Amino acid sequence: MAVPARTCGASPPGPAPTALPWPGRGPRPGPGARRPPSGPPRPLLLLLPPLLLLPLLAAPGASAYSFPQQHTMQHWARRLEQEIDGVMRIFGGVQQLREIYKDNRNLFEVQENEPQKLVEKVAGDIESLLDRKVQALKRLADAAENFQKAHHWQDNIKEEDILYYDAKADAELDDPESEDVERGSKVNTLRLDFVEDSNFKNKVNYSYTAVQIPTDIYKGSTVILNELNWTEALENVFIENRRQDPTLLWQVFGSATGVTRYYPATPWRAPKKIDLYDVRRRPWYIQGASSPKDMVIIVDVSGSVSGLTLKLMKTSVCEMLDTLSDDDYVNVASFNEKAQPVSCFTHLVQANVRNKKVFKEAVQGMVAKGTTGYKAGFEYAFDQLQNSNITRANCNKMIMMFTDGGEDRVQDVFEKYNWPNRTVRVFTFSVGQHNYDVTPLQWMACANKGYYFEIPSIGAIRINTQEYLDVLGRPMVLAGKEAKQVQWTNVYEDALGLGLVVTGTLPVFNLTQDGPGEKKNQLILGVMGIDVALNDIKRLTPNYTLGANGYVFAIDLNGYVLLHPNLKPQTTNFREPVTLDFLDAELEDENKEEIRRSMIDGNKGHKQIRTLVKSLDERYVDEVVRNYTWVPIRSTNYSLGLVLPPYSTFYLQANLSDQILQVKLPISKLKDFEFLLPSSFESEGHVFIAPREYCKDLNASDNNTEFLKNFIELMEKVTPDSKQCNNFLLHNLILDTGITQQLVERAWRDQDLNTYSLLAVFAATDGGITRVFPNKAAEDWTENPEPFNASFYRRSLDNHGYVFKPPHQDALLRPLELENDTVGILVSTAVELSLGGRTLRPAVVGVKLDLEAWAEKFKVLASNRTHQDQPQKCGPNSHCEMDCEVNNEDLLCVLIDDGGFLVLSNQNHQWDQVGRFFSEVDANLMLALYNNSFYTRKESYDYQAACAPQPPGNLGAAPRGVFVPTIADFLNLAWWTSAAAWSLFQQLLYGLIYHSWFQADPAEAEGSPEARESSCVMKQTQYYFGSVNASYNAIIDCGNCSRLFHAQRLTNTNLLFVVAEKPLCSQCEAGRLLQKETHSDGPEQCELVQRPRYRRGPHICFDYNATEDTSDCGRGASFPPSLGVLVSLQLLLLLGLPPRPQPQVHAHASRRV
Repeated sequence: MAVPARTCGASPPGPAPTALPWPGRGPRPGPGARRPPSGPPRPLLLLLPPLLLLPLLAAPGASAYSFPQQHTMQHWARRLEQEIDGVMRIFGGVQQLREIYKDNRNLFEVQENEPQKLVEKVAGDIESLLDRKVQALKRLADAAENFQKAHHWQDNIKEEDILYYDAKADAELDDPESEDVERGSKVNTLRLDFVEDSNFKNKVNYSYTAVQIPTDIYKGSTVILNELNWTEALENVFIENRRQDPTLLWQVFGSATGVTRYYPATPWRAPKKIDLYDVRRRPWYIQGASSPKDMVIIVDVSGSVSGLTLKLMKTSVCEMLDTLSDDDYVNVASFNEKAQPVSCFTHLVQANVRNKKVFKEAVQGMVAKGTTGYKAGFEYAFDQLQNSNITRANCNKMIMMFTDGGEDRVQDVFEKYNWPNRTVRVFTFSVGQHNYDVTPLQWMACANKGYYFEIPSIGAIRINTQEYLDVLGRPMVLAGKEAKQVQWTNVYEDALGLGLVVTGTLPVFNLTQDGPGEKKNQLILGVMGIDVALNDIKRLTPNYTLGANGYVFAIDLNGYVLLHPNLKPQTTNFREPVTLDFLDAELEDENKEEIRRSMIDGNKGHKQIRTLVKSLDERYVDEVVRNYTWVPIRSTNYSLGLVLPPYSTFYLQANLSDQILQVKLPISKLKDFEFLLPSSFESEGHVFIAPREYCKDLNASDNNTEFLKNFIELMEKVTPDSKQCNNFLLHNLILDTGITQQLVERAWRDQDLNTYSLLAVFAATDGGITRVFPNKAAEDWTENPEPFNASFYRRSLDNHGYVFKPPHQDALLRPLELENDTVGILVSTAVELSLGGRTLRPAVVGVKLDLEAWAEKFKVLASNRTHQDQPQKCGPNSHCEMDCEVNNEDLLCVLIDDGGFLVLSNQNHQWDQVGRFFSEVDANLMLALYNNSFYTRKESYDYQAACAPQPPGNLGAAPRGVFVPTIADFLNLAWWTSAAAWSLFQQLLYGLIYHSWFQADPAEAEGSPEARESSCVMKQTQYYFGSVNASYNAIIDCGNCSRLFHAQRLTNTNLLFVVAEKPLCSQCEAGRLLQKETHSDGPEQCELVQRPRYRRGPHICFDYNATEDTSDCGRGASFPPSLGVLVSLQLLLLLGLPPRPQPQVHAHASRRV
């Protein structure tokens, strides 16, 4: 396509610059200077210093007014490469820094990271830490069993007989609508004083325990009062445990009655709404109270299920799903004449968060119709449990049936599938108020080692959907000592504010017998737990010797990480564990799948792989080499891994003893310390120090200036060999302070940065120093002062050559304001040392380019200029090629980085778009680059994101989930005496008390501080260079709007040079590549479950014991509604005086010992 060129140059070869200085029009504005509004851009005068005069290679002859030829554009690319390399060689200081390190060789030693030894040592340290908690757990469990065995049950016990600290008392006293305030509670609640403890991130009292009782359990019931009575003795054991191990955090006993007693005492975290916390639904309790489960839930959706009853069933199923952990497998089906799964899952699937979400959404779509067919439902369930071709728990097997009643006992089905061994337990739930005979439901449960429950109303749902755990606990109790094995949980959020924790759990058994020779009690009393904060485990791992890109991680048998630098949940949900799979924490590939499997199997291993990693800011993807080493952590279900880049095999350790440490003076008197003082910044450049824990007494601060001040003040008092300081960190910081100061002397101080359009030069080191020169450039320095957390630092280590980093721009934000602020582009490169055959990269150096000046320089370098003055114009009879300077109205020339972000452009109107994804600048051209393999796309999902809550739908005149009777119902006397009316009134009462059960947001109900946000899945897309390395010409075919373009990688950089015709019409704007993060439902769960990731369940299973007594299998009884009670309730509702019902506490008779 020929375009008239107004001016051009085609001349014999001439000298080409290596580094073009700023044009000589007076002094260049300094870094941070305000630039007045200007007219058209000024031409760049090529005032070449003698040092940089090199022969220019001119473009060959050209055809008339034509798109540049390929060799012309290759010539421009070489000029760009030479210019970048020349500036970096002069100002980057790579060679000078290498020489400085060698000159100071006596001040440091080169140490080696030996992966196998490192990972075994850390695994051993973690094992020792957890073992101390295990010993404390065993002392607690043994004591609890003995205390309960010695306790004498009291039928006439009263509230005033029990003295304890009610953790919710303060909040309830402050709430005038509180249950206890309204009842005039007689509970003797202790009033305690608390002290702040940083370890617990809370105010605590070490002399007492605290008690938390769920809101829907009556504190004054006989069962609860007896529980409080005997568990009081645990207080002394808690205190003694802490005396033996002061590092212990929360010690907790979760009772099967719902009571939680924990130490040390602290007030309960007051929720915003109703407190729905129940220890029996916590991940650690569920894991400790029973072995893994294979569960099939079947729901009766026959026509007899009324609207309200169906609502109760849906809610019950959702609550039942919440009692399952990631060690369990489940499926849910509905049945009438036929049975069918409620979701797309056709077999048992892991009960993880995402699968349970699918079930909960699918359950809401169940519709009642047809006739009841128990046989269809049970046959479907047994077939599911007998499917051996899928991954499953292979331990407890059970069927949970929710129905409104029926007469068929389906004995033939049980005879065929389950008798005589009865390996599958059957639990039946009679839902709603009705007059059906429940005997068949009771018989089904009793004949199959299960239990029968009644759920007449909302208030009974939570308690009766978790009581089945008592039945599953029987084989554990009967197994005795064999079942007393400590298990360690998945990561989850501590309800008391400790952050992310894992918990060691140990079941506590009822050892009482009704009399001599009687059968052993088979009830589980509860679960004992001790928390370990993830931060305490992290402290056992090496921090700074592994380099910026080395790290330690750990996974459990499910492949979930408990340690990983990418484990950063943005929101926390107390009801669910934090389950981030190792393959989601990193970018998944076959090598990592193999490593994950080996770790889950408890093997040792080592493997070097080539893999993809995301940058810290998640804008880029780099292909890197990593060494993975892993070992199991003995006595746990965890496995530990170490990841090291090859260049982190060695690291520097300062050795200042000979010259410095012999002087017993404060560190502030040492040789290089003066260069940390702000008084030296004007001459030596500004110093940022990494906010590390150099000393125990060092006050942290997010403001680096304040942190440096705190550091200097402490160093006035501390000697170099002080025991309160980390000598490795401190000495390396002092060493790097001196090293970078010498770089100022040798490379920077005598250079004129303005001449070469540089805003700043800088160096950052593993030791934690970032030095920016000149001092005034620090005002605009926005990079993280911790080099290990700075994206430019980590990327420079992983990439050879010069890494360009344009300013980050979001498409939703306003463009850069070039007229008011000086905008810089970072260019950095790693400093590689070779010392005695050992290679390492202890520092990164670079420059900050002035965007506007370099954009002008870019146009000149990609032009046909042959000397320093004005470009030659093309006469009437001349034949010219277009170039990026004089033909910028017709020719688009850009530099794009390896992530697809715009770095430089010859279009002045695009300068304020530098840093944006190029598809937002020129969608047509970016799509062509992608289609021609210049770029490759990597898509992944962030499962730890936080999203604003979805606005509630239009609920109309009634709360969501509440059965609304019609006018005809109200006029019908028979309706008022029916079970439906009775159940409705219960629901309304509970709704008034519980702020609408069905609508309660779990996060808000639990009192989450993040209630305004919820966890969600975000889809991330990064682009990186594809397989094309050569120069490439292509045409974008859009019919009449075709565009020619040329693209070429710039050697030794992360840049792509692109020259293209400017689009003439809009038809080419067809496709647009997206790079920004978008909200997503994640990968299709229905497809994922067909290829589940490898996992292993716990090594132990207790699902059968020949001595189990199954006679206690539920003997619920329905009660007919009373017309008098109904009328009274109606009057109370009309008067707005809802009574406080005494919530039900379901307790087996055998609990009364």
